[in-house]
Amino acid sequence: MKTKPRFRLLPMPVHSLLLFIVWLLLNNTVAPGHLVLAAFLAIGIPLLTAGMQDPQPSFRKPLLTIRYTLIVIGDIIVANFEVALLVVGPSKRLNPAFIAVPLNIQHELPITILASTVSLTPGTVSAEISDDKKWLYVHVLHLTNKEALITLIKQRYERPLMEIFEC
Repeated sequence: MKTKPRFRLLPMPVHSLLLFIVWLLLNNTVAPGHLVLAAFLAIGIPLLTAGMQDPQPSFRKPLLTIRYTLIVIGDIIVANFEVALLVVGPSKRLNPAFIAVPLNIQHELPITILASTVSLTPGTVSAEISDDKKWLYVHVLHLTNKEALITLIKQRYERPLMEIFEC
């Protein structure tokens, strides 16, 4: 039996607090009129946008999130050097390609984080996610082994995200 959703004055309390603070900081004042307007915006905007939210999984393992972030930062640093060496060398050595990475993640937030991670790593760019959310299309600056790259993305990035979000 489905229960009727409750009406909440602050459906997103953290967002409301941030909106309130940012409004006051942008105007550089705590005048009564700005306090009232900030409160109006902090309550009104989340109420208007609350129905647009899709439920997303939450971070279940924060320590894994820190580990994942450190791995991504390390990969970005290493990939910067690799791409620099490729770009400085002859352009004939480059083998650009598009690959399709099958996805096991189903939720939008982890898929977005995966696509962003791929794009943040120099030499690869997330081009598109299929409509059914089963494929991530990636452009690669220099492809040497398609299967190895797919395995790397799935093992190094997708699997930890599945653990972090327990999905």
